[in-house]
Amino acid sequence: MLSFISPQYLFLVFGITLINLVIHYWNKWNVLDYLTSIPMLLRLCRAAKNLLEIEHDGKLTPLSQALRHVAGVKKQMLFFKIEAGVQDDLKAGVSGLFELVKIVFLLDPLALFGALKQIEDKKDEIQMIFEYVGRIDTAISIASLREGLSAYCIPEVVDSKKSLIANRCVHPLIADCVPNSILLNDESLLLTGSNMSGKTTFIRTIGINVLTALTINTCFAEHFSLPRLRLWSAIRISDDLMNDRSYYFEEVLSIKEMIAQSTSGYPNLFLLDELYKGTNTIERISGGKAVFSHLNQGYNLVLVSTHDVELTHLLKGEFKLNHFTELVKKRDIQFDYQLKEGPLTTRNAIKILEANDYPEEVVAEARYLATSISEENSVQPSFLMK
Repeated sequence: MLSFISPQYLFLVFGITLINLVIHYWNKWNVLDYLTSIPMLLRLCRAAKNLLEIEHDGKLTPLSQALRHVAGVKKQMLFFKIEAGVQDDLKAGVSGLFELVKIVFLLDPLALFGALKQIEDKKDEIQMIFEYVGRIDTAISIASLREGLSAYCIPEVVDSKKSLIANRCVHPLIADCVPNSILLNDESLLLTGSNMSGKTTFIRTIGINVLTALTINTCFAEHFSLPRLRLWSAIRISDDLMNDRSYYFEEVLSIKEMIAQSTSGYPNLFLLDELYKGTNTIERISGGKAVFSHLNQGYNLVLVSTHDVELTHLLKGEFKLNHFTELVKKRDIQFDYQLKEGPLTTRNAIKILEANDYPEEVVAEARYLATSISEENSVQPSFLMK
């Protein structure tokens, strides 16, 4: 305004604008950090207000008081709502004039630090609003999940420290999943099974039901009973090329953490699939038996799947033995995915080779060698007999 009286004042405006230009772009990264989160806070408050009108019919509550307190912050936050819209327009090539006004009057830093101060002063009220909307959002999600299921149950959380009951339990992500049941009381489970018969899927089924039982109070079963457990899994381990770690070494580190947690005094559920399959047979069976027995101490539950039927002899009495198997009809192999009592007594790896049209000489030699090795070891390797 003074420049209309004396043009010399334009030099002062120009100097201040240069300083503000530096401050503006120095602060630009701070503004970008909050450009999406602050408008979301406005939407959160609006959602809470709408929900509160439905639930409390306009009555004064601690939450409505919190919304009133936060309402004073809205004026500061509205700038960021406008800014977010302008940024979208900038991508289309608009907004030069608005940017110039913000630089001259330092609108970005003033609005940002003003809004942050207001938010800091009202953080308890904002936290209350966040939790209120979050609980309702969670409840709607759980109700929607249950509505889409053909069957579900509310889990029974019991005081018994080492037990698990699952009646007609299924995996929620498998269409037409075959239900299975398991009863564990002061014992863990060693699960043997043919290739592709469903043993790993069953362990995952139990794991995901335990997880949803203790988080969203929902199980994909007719009945599910369990104590409060911490869940540990060693199912999908892979090597780490970037850190020069082989599959076996990654497996060793994962199991080491489980062993450390097994003596914490808190009940745990350990899920293990084909332990130490990255090493030789003798050391895999020996190491596996030692680890399973150690993890099975105290109140811990252990669910193990393995191809090593030798482990059924070593862990008999410590673990409940169940298995999955196949139905073979000539060259066709079918699976019923039904959990059965006792250890596995058949093998199907070579049958699968034959069913997939491997050369006859390959199948014949593989079958001959398998028979010879089994007879030589008399079912159990000699080192297990000592």
